[in-house]
Order: sequence, then structure tokens, then C-alpha cells
Amino acid sequence: MASAKIKKGDSVVVLSGKDKGLTGTVQKVMPKEGKVVVQGVNIAARHRKPSQENPQGGIDRFEAPMHLCKVAVADPKDGKPTRVRFEERDGKKVRVAVKSGETIDG
Repeated sequence: MASAKIKKGDSVVVLSGKDKGLTGTVQKVMPKEGKVVVQGVNIAARHRKPSQENPQGGIDRFEAPMHLCKVAVADPKDGKPTRVRFEERDGKKVRVAVKSGETIDG
């Protein structure tokens, strides 16, 4: 299995769309669909009719999945978007920020 460039818990920057420039933490990655759910970004509203479980009804707000190409990992040094490369350091395969050369995961 290939290693993922974006993982759950990563800090990411939104590159395009209505939330361009916002940063957030990855809550969920869906590799098969090529999508990612970012906390506080891409908020969708679903209008719910009153039902047995929810007699009041109302508007549900939730983070909708967005395409992986719309986000980039935030550089650990300055928080700006960066690409990710894999390197062998101390005999371990680690993710490295292309801009600063910093390791992303411990």
C-alpha cells in the first residue's frame, strides 16, 4: 500500500473554492473517493423536515467532503501550503515538506 501524502490530523490549507485560504485539521480521509473532510471548512447546510426522532426539524450544518486537489499540507515552519515528498531518514520513510525540508510526522 502506498503512503498517503495527506493523513488524518494534518494541518491543511484550502487552495481553491469558497473557503480559499482557510486552514483546518483533517478529520477524515477517503482515499477511494479522493476526498478529505477538513474541520470548519466547506460547511454544508441540510434543511431537515420534522420527524419522529427530530420533532423540531431545522437546519443541520456539517463539514462536507472536498476533493484532495483543493487542499495542501501546511508547512510546519510558516503555515503556508507546501507539497509533500517522501524521504528515508534514520532508516524510516517520513513525509517531508518540499518548501522548508521539515519532517511533517514526528
